[in-house]
Amino acid sequence: MIALITGASGGIGSAAARRLANDGYTVVLHYNTQQDRAEALAAELRGHAVSADLSSIEEIDRMVGDVTRKFGKIDLLVNNAGASLTGLFQDITDEDADRLFRINVGGTLHTTKRVLPLMLRAQHGCIIHVSSVWGEVGAACEVHYSASKAAIIGFTKALAKEVGPSGIRVNCVSPGVIDTKMNQAHSEETMRTLAEETPLSRIGHAEEVAAAIGFLASEQARFITGQVLPVNGGFNI
Repeated sequence: MIALITGASGGIGSAAARRLANDGYTVVLHYNTQQDRAEALAAELRGHAVSADLSSIEEIDRMVGDVTRKFGKIDLLVNNAGASLTGLFQDITDEDADRLFRINVGGTLHTTKRVLPLMLRAQHGCIIHVSSVWGEVGAACEVHYSASKAAIIGFTKALAKEVGPSGIRVNCVSPGVIDTKMNQAHSEETMRTLAEETPLSRIGHAEEVAAAIGFLASEQARFITGQVLPVNGGFNI
């Protein structure tokens, strides 16, 4: 089984790659800038690393084409890659907002669109998107990020209905506050406050998100589609 994981050099992506490799997948690890990290992880997991700027449709075409030529199929797509953007809504430049949406929304939609024909021909496949708790409840000073992640949730539900008759499942994992490089931009005080606001009183770990991805990719979840699985310590209850 072949799994393509976007953003596989990051915290959640690399944890997901390890989990899926342990579950028997041959993992294809997408990266944009962190070549050394992605290639080292690919070597460790006996997988394959591929590069692409997911804000570019042409680069997505090339990436999926490379994977298809090498492996002939993609059984599992994990759309994990994403960018963040913090600041007051009116202070965010149009250029920064457009790039965020090209990566978070466009990258997910365009990658899925190019992988989907392989799954449709096989009448089998699994697609898992990674959204965010902010896509469910919103966050001040992360309005654009919240909107982009909310779009992923809507995409999950709609696509699941469209491709379900073809035997393809589409689900979404929605992490809460996780100990990743993206969240290291926050101050220690902010992270403490977020931990206090989480009913389980701590920050989550990338491996816990990866476990949810592994479950949704497994046969145990074969009757689950169009769902959003929160991994957030109860943050949004």
